[in-house]
Amino acid sequence: MVLVIVIAFGVIGSLAGPRWTPQPMERAIVPETPDVTIGSDAVTDPVGSYEIASETFDVDLDGATVAATLTYPVGAPGERPGMLFMHGAGTASNENFHDQATALASAGVYVLVPAKRMDTYTTTSRNYPAMAEDYLVSWHVLRDWPGVDPTQVGIYGESEGAWIAPIAAVKEPGVAYLVLVSAPIVPPREQFAFATDSYLRNVGVPDALLRAIPRGLGADVPGGGFDYVDFDATPWQRQLTQPVLMVYGTDDASMPTIQGPLTLIEDISHAGNHAYTVRYFADANHGIRVDGELAPGFTSVLARWTQGLPATAIAEPRIAGAQPEQTIRAAPLDHPRWYANGDMLVFTLLGAFALVLLGPVVWATSRLLRRPTRALPPPLARFSAATVMSAVAVLVVFVAYVVYVATLALNYRTDDLVVDGGWIVLHALGILAVAVGVRSVAAGWNAWRTLRRRAMSAGSAVIWASVHLGAAAMLLIAAYWGVFPTLF
Repeated sequence: MVLVIVIAFGVIGSLAGPRWTPQPMERAIVPETPDVTIGSDAVTDPVGSYEIASETFDVDLDGATVAATLTYPVGAPGERPGMLFMHGAGTASNENFHDQATALASAGVYVLVPAKRMDTYTTTSRNYPAMAEDYLVSWHVLRDWPGVDPTQVGIYGESEGAWIAPIAAVKEPGVAYLVLVSAPIVPPREQFAFATDSYLRNVGVPDALLRAIPRGLGADVPGGGFDYVDFDATPWQRQLTQPVLMVYGTDDASMPTIQGPLTLIEDISHAGNHAYTVRYFADANHGIRVDGELAPGFTSVLARWTQGLPATAIAEPRIAGAQPEQTIRAAPLDHPRWYANGDMLVFTLLGAFALVLLGPVVWATSRLLRRPTRALPPPLARFSAATVMSAVAVLVVFVAYVVYVATLALNYRTDDLVVDGGWIVLHALGILAVAVGVRSVAAGWNAWRTLRRRAMSAGSAVIWASVHLGAAAMLLIAAYWGVFPTLF
């Protein structure tokens, strides 16, 4: 009976929600040369040509004020290009991007880094078109700054900022160029799922755990919000007429490093735009850093490409650097069914615990009303308690396991003993919980068959039934997330 129920839980868990079946990335990008140098006959100032200075001031937005830091060359002749920086999800201060700003300014580029507006930016709510409008206020400040060539002021968007930069470039045609660094290109939900798969595979998790990706990331969030995870930049990207430089690190597991550039190249072609340049930096991470330092040649590429426009916009080689790898495609996720989506994610869990707690509530209420419920016979009480504790233990251990795996993944570490051993322990604990529950139900049935009404009063029957139904619900939840072995 235990084996039958374990198999049933495994089958239910497998069929109850969407499976994770990522499609292989069949298209490829082959860099023309490992040399990332920007071509053309354009004469540009190299990094280190000028001394630099900086100035910090406030920029007034509609309803808010942000600090901004301008880093600029001292003594550079003529009007110079300008570059506005847009933050990724992990940065917000006007003091970020110091290394890039310093290097670019020393090559003769005016760089403005405004702080991210935070009063309208939360975990649950982000309005990318509105953020683009806010950044454009700073862009206009930079465009009008003395010494800046107003026709050569562009935008640098990193990570999340690469969703915002195309919007700004469409809203303001005066934006001269775009630099998209570690750009997702695909919608956030698809990028999150892609990154999660990459991180989990790097840790070496069992395949069964991967099915949690669409069930977790494909679900609506309880309580609502997070609408921005389905933001699609495609309509904006298809209106871009400005030249685009795309930069990736080959050690960035969170981004579709091949699919992203291919998609953007196709998107901008809808506007008749073929001015793209792609660079891959060997062993560089999401921030284009190697061992904490900006990848060699990165700032030189930024400085030369920016100053050499328009000649560098289509200069050969168009795609260069280290060979990127991407094995699966970032793609839309299937949504879980209603019983495991949105608020139901919380209601099902709370319902299971409410059933378990109903027993103590009934018992306490009977005592308060001075109508004590007849206690369960000793074996039934012990078995019922063991059933609840084992079911709760399964969920607690599963959550602890997922948290530990996530910590490993985010820190690019592995621990085969815990990852593989912990999964076996989880399966064993799930099987044990089923065995305890079966034994408890069998004891209850035997007591009822033998003693009939003397086995339990109405109150004790409610306690016994609610405890076992709650434990069964917990195990069903565990099955949904892959705790039980499955044949599928």
